Amino acid sequence: MTEQTTTPVIDPFADREAEKYDNPIPSREFILEHLAELQQPMRLGPLAQSLGIDEEDEERFEALSRRLKAMLRDGQLIKNRRGAFGLIQKMDLIKGIVTGHPDGFGFVASEQVERDLLLSAHEMHKVLHGDEVIVSIVGEDRRGRQEAAIVEVTRRANEELVGRIHIEQNLAWVHPNNNRITQDVFIPADGLLNAQEGQIVRVAIVMHPSQRHGPVGKVVEVLGDYMAPGMEIDTAIQTFNIPNKWSEELLAELAAIPSVLTEQDYADRKDLRSLPLVTIDGEDSKDFDDAVFAKRRKNGWRLVVAIADVSHYVKPGSELDKEAYERGNSVYFPQRVIPMLPEKLSNDLCSLNPNVDRVCMVCDMSITEDGQLERSQFYQAVMNSKARLTYNQVHQMVTDSSSAFRAEFAEVVDAVDQLYELYHILHAARAERGALEFDTVETRIVFDGERKIDKIIPVVRNDAHRLIEECMLMANVAAARYLKWHKLPIVYRVHEPPKEEKLTKLRGFLKDFGLSLEGGDEPSAQDFDQVLQAAQGMPSEHLIKTIMLRSMNQAVYQPDNKGHFGLNFEHYAHFTSPIRRYPDLLIHRAIRQAWLKQGAQGFAYNEEDMTRMGRHCSDTERRADEATRDAVTFLKCEFLSHRLGEEYDAVISSVTNFGMFVELDPLYIEGLVHVTELGEDYFHFDAVRHCLKGERTGKVYRIGDRVKVQVAQVVLDTRKIDLRLINKPADEVLVVENDSDDFDNPVSEQEGEGEAKKKRRSRSRSRPNNRKRRTRSKAKND
Repeated sequence: MTEQTTTPVIDPFADREAEKYDNPIPSREFILEHLAELQQPMRLGPLAQSLGIDEEDEERFEALSRRLKAMLRDGQLIKNRRGAFGLIQKMDLIKGIVTGHPDGFGFVASEQVERDLLLSAHEMHKVLHGDEVIVSIVGEDRRGRQEAAIVEVTRRANEELVGRIHIEQNLAWVHPNNNRITQDVFIPADGLLNAQEGQIVRVAIVMHPSQRHGPVGKVVEVLGDYMAPGMEIDTAIQTFNIPNKWSEELLAELAAIPSVLTEQDYADRKDLRSLPLVTIDGEDSKDFDDAVFAKRRKNGWRLVVAIADVSHYVKPGSELDKEAYERGNSVYFPQRVIPMLPEKLSNDLCSLNPNVDRVCMVCDMSITEDGQLERSQFYQAVMNSKARLTYNQVHQMVTDSSSAFRAEFAEVVDAVDQLYELYHILHAARAERGALEFDTVETRIVFDGERKIDKIIPVVRNDAHRLIEECMLMANVAAARYLKWHKLPIVYRVHEPPKEEKLTKLRGFLKDFGLSLEGGDEPSAQDFDQVLQAAQGMPSEHLIKTIMLRSMNQAVYQPDNKGHFGLNFEHYAHFTSPIRRYPDLLIHRAIRQAWLKQGAQGFAYNEEDMTRMGRHCSDTERRADEATRDAVTFLKCEFLSHRLGEEYDAVISSVTNFGMFVELDPLYIEGLVHVTELGEDYFHFDAVRHCLKGERTGKVYRIGDRVKVQVAQVVLDTRKIDLRLINKPADEVLVVENDSDDFDNPVSEQEGEGEAKKKRRSRSRSRPNNRKRRTRSKAKND
């Protein structure tokens, strides 16, 4: 047997490790590279020798052992049955995050594979939604999806859960509020903390699930009674782990900030206090982070967008910065906001309130006569807003020459008129550019005195909303272009084109309506817009727009600039809302760095940081969406629970193999009409044409069709609404020429897995009101 000798190994990251440790060992990166070169798993001893560490050097040997254990914990390595450390990818293993499904099965999302891997209900017994796992692929299900088995759980995502407690005799358990967690948490008798049957509680997990047992926990807080006003928001905050408390250290830091501008705040700033800048926001807005001004020039326009200078107060590494990053964004619940920044900043110092001096970051743009961004400059300034205007006030001012608001705001009416004139030019340029616009309805909940839903009303967008939107779009484009030229690492707002698979299916769908999507493998937004224009006035216009919208990807934050497909911009970043979005704050810091003319040198962040922070901010954005949807859905279910048996006109919003979801016309609430409610026939789901067709009668139910339904059942715990079809219109029969069944479920390809289970239960099911994703930008939320 040949004796192994210790040979010196050069670690390219040695300098970094030497800065951290007195007696450094090889870095994680080098250990991974070294194992890849060895092309075999290695036990601790031989691996240490190959890395130049002798077992007699106890301190370094122990440090290496601890590092390898940490790499196991973080999923960078895995240990086989012989105790040898190896690379996950070399062992045909995949690391990913678990996504649970309400029907008990789940998926593993991983950057190593293009499509999510399926976890059976049996495998899901070992984990909870959000856990990080290492899995192996064990086969395919009947739909051709790859199935995985869990090899190891590397990180538990749920140390605490929120749910409703149930107590029967000597047994107690908590049903989690998050419907992606289907396992109840067992509560021992000594862990009840005086909780009563049916209350909402916060539970600490003391034993995570395994193959042999489910999760075990103890009650650490009783949040309140199930139906208490506002409980739906408190529950959503806890369920989705939304930070909502300020630390003592942060409050101390905040108290040290002067409540008014000091002489130092004015230093090195351009004075814009005489410029008639105005804010235009909603009636109930409290934080005003943007002000606008426009003026016609000889050969075009000057557009000034002034944004609250949050970066002046929130410095990198400060307690304010750490908390803002953790939150990622403000979360807007009905009648309640969880802000990204404390009120002293969000509603005061960083809010461009009227008739007070405020520091701001300015994007000063030159716009051509045809609405193109010609050039821009950025500078820090001090401003004084001349008016706090609402969308409705501005709309009346610009559309009604006799409006009383024109006299009330006489000081700024000329500036508003010029803004409106510029808006028409920018809007025409948008249409010429082919930016996508999908007509969707936003709603607002009106509460009664007991904070229960009184009514749900649509929010009408007018030209004032669109005016602000176009101004913000221009500023965001200017910021992205400016920082791209300065070669600074930033997070762009990226909306990628639809993937090839979705394009193929979309083209197959459009073909039935005599429509074609041009552009080959890489169609542009203009190509999509041409289809939307061609569909206008067609009987199936609503269906076509809905399916095209569902083919779109979700916008994300990332340092790799891939443009914004929906808006048809080559460069796009979020600059205009640093009070409520952390990525905008990062952009402001980058712009300030650009002023120093140092490029990336000395900048607080590198590309790796931006990748990490972009992913985090994308996650917090989705977290906020899920939390607000959960709260609103509960409120809507509670509202309908008092209206069992009532009848409503409705429109079909989506179709699946187990039924169709319909939206109740006057309420904007969605529920399920199960396939068994459609009549005495066998109804088959056509995934390509997004319809259900009766085998005997030929009746067809498609997206956009109108029906009449009755509220049959509402289950508050699971946010489910069951509807009964009370009229079955004789729809025109759709002739099916293609029996292809390769089009994914239009709602979610995850929906169909539990269908056999649903049929065995023989009862109707529903889902929360998942509003259609919008690619058209909301004002100031593009």
